[in-house]
Amino acid sequence: MSENPTVALIGPGAIGTTVAAALHEAGRTPEIFGRSPQDRLELRFEGGEVVVPGPVRTDPSKVDKKFDLVFVAVKSTQVDAAATWLSALCGERTVVCALQNGVEQKAMLAPYVSGSTVLPSVVWFPAQRESDGSVWLRGKARLTLPDTPETESVLSALRGTRCSVDVAADFTTVAWRKLLQNAVAGLMVLAGRRAGMYARPDIAELAFAYLKECLAVARAEGASLGDEVPQEILDAFRGYPPDMGTSILADRQAGRPLEWDIRNGVVQRLGRSHGIATPISDLVAPLLAAASDGPG
Repeated sequence: MSENPTVALIGPGAIGTTVAAALHEAGRTPEIFGRSPQDRLELRFEGGEVVVPGPVRTDPSKVDKKFDLVFVAVKSTQVDAAATWLSALCGERTVVCALQNGVEQKAMLAPYVSGSTVLPSVVWFPAQRESDGSVWLRGKARLTLPDTPETESVLSALRGTRCSVDVAADFTTVAWRKLLQNAVAGLMVLAGRRAGMYARPDIAELAFAYLKECLAVARAEGASLGDEVPQEILDAFRGYPPDMGTSILADRQAGRPLEWDIRNGVVQRLGRSHGIATPISDLVAPLLAAASDGPG
């Protein structure tokens, strides 16, 4: 990594805008790439806003250099479409930081990044795109990264910004804990409701049982998660503002493809590979898949 690394960001959605704004505030404005032209990005939060100057570049054929650090903030359903960007921006020495859901980020991005190192992350902050195109950050921005040499590039880029970075020696456990949270949030899609629905005793009972099922698979994959984790996650959902949603619900309401496989289908897939019964996943995953992909 050079003394003054070049930084790019693919996907200026809610998560991407938050990270771009954090970098911009610190005087490290990244070059921004995406499918839709924008002359600026706007992040709003309690007490203020950050405006990141554009433009968002939309033509991969006009990229004339490789970058030291590339943040990838597209959803798993958009990775294939981002392949030309990844090829254009990434070289052998590039560190690619995946700002994505799931526990399969390295395997998903590796075929597209020209031998670059893929650095997985866990994103812990609630950010949502508003109808005017701005992004509303509803809490403190925080990432968790694995303890690897490549992590230093992200630590350096985000040092002193509004996006804090934790380094986890046991990244597998942290990633699976977030996966449990993402998986149970998928129930909002099937109900068409926001976080307030977890106050219902019947939904709470279903969510708890689903979390226990996910926990069994997480442990089989090497996560060191205790018996208390399902209740902790459920309590967190019941403590959220009733109107708080999740990205997969927003995608469903907008008629976009859903990240059902990397958030929910993965539990079913890996459960089968370990011989673990996943009766709730066997119901939830097909329903989410049909909601996403049809037909009908």
